[in-house]
Amino acid sequence: MGTYMSMLLILGAGVVVISLFYTWSIAKEQKKRTSNLDSSIPAEVKEHAYIRNPVFLTYIIVISIALLFIVYFAVTTARY
Repeated sequence: MGTYMSMLLILGAGVVVISLFYTWSIAKEQKKRTSNLDSSIPAEVKEHAYIRNPVFLTYIIVISIALLFIVYFAVTTARY
């Protein structure tokens, strides 16, 4: 893997980590707020607030796919 590819990988991973923490902090902030304009939240969502959040699910899916690609390319291009 070249130098530029390594730098791009590190930069991309940093953006993902920063975005994850930023999203997590916004989710916590939204949880603290209460408003009379919103409808009630279903009990299943209240019990699993982070698991049912589509943003977190997107992060998990994208990171999983990226790791699968990395492992696949590492295995297929490995020279023994």
